Amino acid sequence: LLLSGNRLRALPGGLLPPAGSPAPFPLLSRLDAADNEVAELGADIAALPALKSLDVANNQLRELPAALADCPRLKEANFRGNQLKDKRLEKMVNGCQTKAILEYLRAGGRGKGKVESAREDVRKKKREKQQKKDNVDGEQDEVEEASKLLVKVLHVSENPAPLVVKVSPGVKDVRAFIVCCVLKGVNLKPGNALKRFLTMQTKLHEDICEKRTVATIATHDLQLVKAPLIYDVQPPDELKIMPLGRKEIKAKDLLRQLQLEAEEQRKQKKRQNVSGLHKYLQLLDGKDNYPCLVDAEGAVISFPPITNSEKTKIRKETRDLFLEVTSDTSLQICKDVMDTLILKIAELNRSALENREGSGSDVELDALSGPGNTNLPLVVEQVRVVDTDGNLKVLYPSKTDLATVSSLLTVIR
Repeated sequence: LLLSGNRLRALPGGLLPPAGSPAPFPLLSRLDAADNEVAELGADIAALPALKSLDVANNQLRELPAALADCPRLKEANFRGNQLKDKRLEKMVNGCQTKAILEYLRAGGRGKGKVESAREDVRKKKREKQQKKDNVDGEQDEVEEASKLLVKVLHVSENPAPLVVKVSPGVKDVRAFIVCCVLKGVNLKPGNALKRFLTMQTKLHEDICEKRTVATIATHDLQLVKAPLIYDVQPPDELKIMPLGRKEIKAKDLLRQLQLEAEEQRKQKKRQNVSGLHKYLQLLDGKDNYPCLVDAEGAVISFPPITNSEKTKIRKETRDLFLEVTSDTSLQICKDVMDTLILKIAELNRSALENREGSGSDVELDALSGPGNTNLPLVVEQVRVVDTDGNLKVLYPSKTDLATVSSLLTVIR
């Protein structure tokens, strides 16, 4: 059918059937309507089932219907000379084959020919994958951020009453190294929090402290510690302490008592291994003097590596701790153990607040942590260890301490 050059503003009405009607020209294979003024090509063009060639060049078409792609036999099409709104499509009609143009229309236009559509599908999948990954990463970041343990360091210069530990020269030949700090904001009230705290300390003694052979931990209720403190040595028959769960006793008598208990344990259990303090007795073999931490009243509050005192014993009501780590091996081991101890206490503190374990009432817990706030930082106060002349030996935590103990521990300095 040749309709070119007739100034037609639309294709003849009888050429295309009304919706639902059979095609009036089922065998029409060529339609030439170039050089007219046709402004619109309707979707019913697809009702020409035998159409193989279509020429609508040099008309006033602004758009091409996607239905053209549904013409089953259309092989050649000329759309040149029309002012198409889709500039990419306009370039295609001037330089691409009919097949590419129809695929572009089938894909919905806007750069979506077969190849481009495939690329877009790949890009879409990548975007969806990245978005999914970002969502997962975002959730993980939120979880990690929420699970971060916060510790704030209070520097000596900011502390109106910093605690100081003085070291006597005699410890050099007995148990030379000590690191101390104050930890505030601990919550031991809920449920079995105190029991878990003591179990954690025992586990650290077994693991990182290597059964107390490289280091020993002592934890005290800060409110019961009378400063200033002296890290000293005393002869076994002069050193007196009130061990945890026992009456005041001299160090030599305590060791003898523990040795007798150890022998009794071996007899009853018919084995060489012993438990509790009894397995640490050999650590003091051959020592003429024993190390001890003495408070301002002259009372021994710590006797490493054996025990600390009932006088400064931690209880459920304890909120602030004085922490001490001693070693006869190295100062760095003391620091490493202290780093780990603070991390473990922070973990236990978070767990206690999150789980609201048993005995502490919600009112009590909210008063301690604030409603819904389980991420209040523990406060670590620096403690200076000095010699008898006041010269600094150790400051903990320093800038490098607590830096690498865990990625989940955030230190505010």
